[in-house]
Amino acid sequence: MAGTTSGIPSNVTQGSRTRGGIGESTLRPDGTLKVTGEFAYSSDMWHEDMLWGQTLRSTVAHAEIVSIDVAEALAVPGVHAVMTYDDLPSPVKYYGMEFRDTPVLAHGKVRHHGEPVALVAADHPETARRAAAKIKVEYRELPLVTDEASALAPDAVLVHENRDDHHSAHVPHPNIVHRQPIVRGDAAAAAARADVVVSGEYTFGMQDQAFLGPESGLAVPAEDGGVDLYVATQWLHSDLRQIAPVLGLPEEKVRMTMAGVGGAFGGREDISMQILASVLALRTGKPVKMVYNRYESFFGHVHRHPAKLWYEHGATRDGKLTHMRCRIVLDGGAYASSTASVVGNAASLSAGPYVIDDVDIEAVGLYTNNPPCGAMRGFGAVQACFAYEAQMDKLADELGMDPVKFRQLNAMEQGTVMPTGQVVHHPAPVAELLDMVKGRPLPPQRQWESAGGPADLRALPGGLSNTTHGEGIVRGVGYAVGIKNVAFSEGFDDYSTARVRLEVIGGEPVAMVHTAMAEVGQGGVTIHAQIARTELGVQQVTIHPADTHVGSAGSTSAGRQTYMTGGSVKNSCALVRERVLDIGRYKFGAQQPAWASDGLLLEGGKVVTSGGEVLASLVDVLEDEAVEIEAEWRHFPTEPFDRVTGQGKGHVQYAFAAHRAVVEVDTELGLVKVVELAVAQDVGKALNPLSVVGQIQGGTVQGLGVAVMEEIIVDPKTAKVRNPSFTDYLLPTILDTPTIPVDYLELADPEAPYGVRGIGEAPTLSSTPAVLAAIRNATGLELDRTPVRPEHLTGL
Repeated sequence: MAGTTSGIPSNVTQGSRTRGGIGESTLRPDGTLKVTGEFAYSSDMWHEDMLWGQTLRSTVAHAEIVSIDVAEALAVPGVHAVMTYDDLPSPVKYYGMEFRDTPVLAHGKVRHHGEPVALVAADHPETARRAAAKIKVEYRELPLVTDEASALAPDAVLVHENRDDHHSAHVPHPNIVHRQPIVRGDAAAAAARADVVVSGEYTFGMQDQAFLGPESGLAVPAEDGGVDLYVATQWLHSDLRQIAPVLGLPEEKVRMTMAGVGGAFGGREDISMQILASVLALRTGKPVKMVYNRYESFFGHVHRHPAKLWYEHGATRDGKLTHMRCRIVLDGGAYASSTASVVGNAASLSAGPYVIDDVDIEAVGLYTNNPPCGAMRGFGAVQACFAYEAQMDKLADELGMDPVKFRQLNAMEQGTVMPTGQVVHHPAPVAELLDMVKGRPLPPQRQWESAGGPADLRALPGGLSNTTHGEGIVRGVGYAVGIKNVAFSEGFDDYSTARVRLEVIGGEPVAMVHTAMAEVGQGGVTIHAQIARTELGVQQVTIHPADTHVGSAGSTSAGRQTYMTGGSVKNSCALVRERVLDIGRYKFGAQQPAWASDGLLLEGGKVVTSGGEVLASLVDVLEDEAVEIEAEWRHFPTEPFDRVTGQGKGHVQYAFAAHRAVVEVDTELGLVKVVELAVAQDVGKALNPLSVVGQIQGGTVQGLGVAVMEEIIVDPKTAKVRNPSFTDYLLPTILDTPTIPVDYLELADPEAPYGVRGIGEAPTLSSTPAVLAAIRNATGLELDRTPVRPEHLTGL
């Protein structure tokens, strides 16, 4: 036995406190490496004898493939392989997140601009690119499906001719991926009782996730005939489930390891280059690296669904909402991705954080020949929030009410029944959040002015372009609040797995946490170490690289990882702790009755009683023994929404955020400067306060981007993307980012680990409509689309 501890309390002082636990702003273990440029991203990976993969993509959006000639490409020196659909190694040649409708390489036809058609592997990336350019593809163009009218016309071209997925028998047209109605009460009768009725049609543009690290990865063929894949992704096990059948391999022969991720925001939830690199590696017998350039990245992942939304709301003269009717049409593009789930989210959250007893809701997702759309931060709730918040401002204006007070009068709270019939079981402080942002002092007027000096152009619309020195500048203030579900919904078996090991290394107790959670920048690796320190009372915690040698952690999306994988780590730590205490009771219990007491804790590397008595050190309890447990953890079950009425307990948890935007608009040139975006959010419990603030500010900026600049432009005549570059797809820079003061509440959800609330998505919802509301307030224009461009403000 190491040391001299006998298992009898040597004193009654509590062990030294474990630092870096829950509730502290511990630093990210990858933070310094990232800001100094030393962090290894997936695009930095290297293998001594690797080849480079390149994809040839379609130049048209909808066409039959008449022929593919690869002879010239194969003749290029340095080329090791050229592959088309017929060269794939398995009879399974399609994949997909929710149903298998996406070919690895186009077969027979292409359905969108930029669809993969052929692959090249060569000994240099430039060689691979030159060879791919020599592949000759003859197309016979087909009629395009680009919008709802062309998709649902009686003689519409079918994007997918022979659907057999689980939604196909329930939709009124084959070009509808999924349709979700929600009917509660009697909206028509309630409309007749309304004193005021307002309606509006709204357009939401296609937004790109615009992560800075493009798609990349390394596939290494293994001696057992399998493949080792190192990739930046959001969900290792979902990738595995889709990749293995296409390779013709059992899942245990496809070994996946997380590589460094340069941002995700939903765009890495689908397969990108994973299968392409793997089939080339198996074909050549050599490691294959693929790295998309920025142009290809715009075609290599899904985007946020553009949407058309029609809303009608009614209210009584005293400001109470009577009813809501809405129709939401989401363009899913050529392949389903997660469109069906986005439709469910958009429908179930379409009423916003308000009490409305009578609703008639319909949401549909379409197949078109536009670029495929899927997951992006906010997942269907963003588009709906833009529309219903515009409606709230219209109603308040019609009633002559303050827009914040009108929202508060109708705000949901704990116990509110959602349009789906689900009761909100946790705190829902919507009115309080609005109070918090409204109560903040407004930023000073005319901040560009300085005493006796020239104007600070950076504080003006147009910035350093020197378009104004304050002439024609009008200030506006706007408010918005939103609701977002947390975790997976509609009966999905949502769980996460964590393996936790506790042992003595170098004379001190050390914990290792192993999960398959994708760290994409959200800070999960930091939180997992904090949880282990809190639950196991040890200072030293190692985070094992995420891979498929441990059970699934689910996707890093839906604001779920702290709730789900954090909950799983907490659960596995608790099981390890109980095993450690059992070992201690066996060793020392006969000598000291305190070992039999309830509430024993691990703190500061020791076993202590609830009163603070130190019973033994973990070193003496464990000695040479290691305790390791892997366990799954689930939230309470949800259920699918009824296909006719939309009723059902579909969601796990709701998150709420409110924003106040202050803008200054150059009304002559149509330029906008967002001066401040104040935000208030209920986070349940701030496990890492610094990380909480960072997540809220990051989500806020993404909402700002789609409000005033971000949009993928698709030519309606050709369905081709017109701006696949960061030159033409505009992103907010630090000069566009306003002051973002953050307030948060910690109102615990009793069902969640530590009471946490998913925080990453909610601020993306309400920042967009708050900015639009502020611009409307400044200009008096209706502004029913996003993003707002200068021509929308000047009338040009």
